[in-house]
Amino acid sequence: MKGKKKVLMVIAPENFRDEEYQEPRRILESRGCEVTVASTSTRPARGMLGAVVTPETTLDKVRAADFDAVVFVGGYGAEALYGDKGAHALAVATAASGKPLGAICVSPTILANAGVLKGKNATVWPSQSKALVSGGANYTAKPVEKDGQIITADGPTSATRFGEAIASALGL
Repeated sequence: MKGKKKVLMVIAPENFRDEEYQEPRRILESRGCEVTVASTSTRPARGMLGAVVTPETTLDKVRAADFDAVVFVGGYGAEALYGDKGAHALAVATAASGKPLGAICVSPTILANAGVLKGKNATVWPSQSKALVSGGANYTAKPVEKDGQIITADGPTSATRFGEAIASALGL
């Protein structure tokens, strides 16, 4: 039997969207995944609805090669990662490896800014649709969009379907 699938979830240091973190994590763990949380700091991060999560590691210390999938959580705090070179490098390395790469709510903007959505169908919280198009994506406005191993979702109401799509991409 192979070991557990390892999933990295990236959250903003503050104001991540609680259910966009909690629902995919619940689904992935219920299917046997080991989840690691990273942010720009290991200080406790507070979600927009009050959840507190203490990241195990920082973005500058993680490598895509150490995980079976990488997921960027949304919430307006994710704007802090739009131009983060570590987040971009992680997205690029994950996409290049062919492993599942997920982003929900406003966080697909991170993928667009990293250049990994060029020519891909993708969705995002509607306020960020222009950023996706500017990054070369085909904005579909669907709740959840999968193009190859890149999975994007539009926000908290899609968190469960987003988590299920990531699990499915991992073969779970």
